[in-house]
Amino acid sequence: MASSFSPASNEHVPPVTKDKESSNWADLPAELTFSILIRIGTVDILKNAQRVCRSWRRVSKDPLMWQKIEIRSRGITDYEYDCLCRQAVDRSEGGLVELDISDFVGDDSLLAYIADRAGYLRCLKLTASPPVTPKGLVNAVIKLQFLEHVEISHSFLQLDLKPVGCCCPLLKTLKLSRNRCCWGFESDSEALTIAETMPQLRRLELFGNCLTNTGLNAILENCICLQHFYLPDCPFVNLVGGS
Repeated sequence: MASSFSPASNEHVPPVTKDKESSNWADLPAELTFSILIRIGTVDILKNAQRVCRSWRRVSKDPLMWQKIEIRSRGITDYEYDCLCRQAVDRSEGGLVELDISDFVGDDSLLAYIADRAGYLRCLKLTASPPVTPKGLVNAVIKLQFLEHVEISHSFLQLDLKPVGCCCPLLKTLKLSRNRCCWGFESDSEALTIAETMPQLRRLELFGNCLTNTGLNAILENCICLQHFYLPDCPFVNLVGGS
């Protein structure tokens, strides 16, 4: 009599289930999980990776994971952006060192929230445009007295940099980029403030600034530690001939 196939004969081979896949991820050493998560990025950790399993969520709450935060607004709503920024900063537990919000879509209240909880921040990269105000921006930055590196792209006609220079004595790199054309007038206000309050600068980049040779010379005379000075698209600076 011919033998017949019985499904029961394969019962010893369990199918791969979602629970099994989840347990495989959960079995990874904490150090390896940390290494994986830190490469994924802030938004993906908070929206997706921390939900893989309990062990990943536990590792994702380690404050060391949040010493460096980079948040992009692409693919998320402004409300989600605000919530994710606050969550990420909270998880750093005051240990945030580097913050990259180069396409910031928040407001003054979010900037203030970050500044109040990131007192040891050393590097800030920020794009500031309405609803952020010049006053709100400056008020946030002056709370960050350990800043060494600042990059700000903005659309304001002027920024009051004097409080920044006075409150951030460790500042070594300053990059200011004006992303709206305001070349209808000359103004050495920012340049003279930099010369007066930031003599310790090593690197300075002023993109689209309205300074003239007067402001340029003031910076060169007072910021004697400068090793790099870059002035792209500054129409009132004449580097050929006299001042």
